[in-house]
Amino acid sequence: MTHEHHAVDAVNGIGKPSPAEVAGVLTERIRTGLLRHGERMPTQEHLSDEFGVERRTIRQALDLLRDAGLLTAGIKGAPPRVVLPSEPDSAVEEPQQTAAVLGPRVVEAFEARHVRIDAICLTAESLNLALAEPLRLAHTGRITPQTVRVRVLVPARDLNVAFPRPAEESVDEGAVHEHWLSRRNAHGKSLGLSLQALSTRGIDVDVTLRALPFTPLTKLYLLNGSEALFAYYNVTKRTERIGGTTALIYDALGSDSMLFPFEARGGVRDEAFVAQSQAWFDGLWGTLATDITLDS
Repeated sequence: MTHEHHAVDAVNGIGKPSPAEVAGVLTERIRTGLLRHGERMPTQEHLSDEFGVERRTIRQALDLLRDAGLLTAGIKGAPPRVVLPSEPDSAVEEPQQTAAVLGPRVVEAFEARHVRIDAICLTAESLNLALAEPLRLAHTGRITPQTVRVRVLVPARDLNVAFPRPAEESVDEGAVHEHWLSRRNAHGKSLGLSLQALSTRGIDVDVTLRALPFTPLTKLYLLNGSEALFAYYNVTKRTERIGGTTALIYDALGSDSMLFPFEARGGVRDEAFVAQSQAWFDGLWGTLATDITLDS
């Protein structure tokens, strides 16, 4: 049975349904699993068309759901998310690998009119991969941000990074460092070029990378000042093709790191974490970080 049939069956009065009646139908969908925990609520436009009411009625219905603890407050530029009654009212999501969760969250961030992404990472590889889909949607006109501001902090080129580094004496430490540096530079350049290409769509873009005097032991992505995605770099021993030979090194694969999501409107603790993470990033950006040159 479709959502539309549910709406018709549940609203049997004469005339257009009231906010309370619309909220009742949506509550049933949440409780029966048609709208799942963590899922985005359909847009107000979609719901207005489905129920045949003005958007004001939909907004009032959504307010009733929020008051009942069934919806998050939402973030600017994106619909709110569903919260099951048995779950915390912050719509907490299970941590997932960076490769699985970062892309969809960046797509949501690009639905805002003014996109702002700040990141601390080793090479920006994961961020590059996550940007592929929102960039495609922007180039096809599916999403239309007005401005995009991206700031990335990565380790300085001459830094003796904590990882990657040789896992055995026979491996040339200098070769390992140059291997990491070439990846950092390549992903940094790709990031800048791919984002700057949005200017052909009339989007105002600014991309800046700066260098840190230390190796980040964690990775952090801040999306539109309203969401923080945090992960630990888990160091492991692995083999890598370096300088034409196979070398055993200590390294951390960013795509495998488990990202923990925090939303500014997901409760007091989440709000504080997002605010402090943004303040930490801004502090590093304005003090210890230095200009960077992505040499070939």
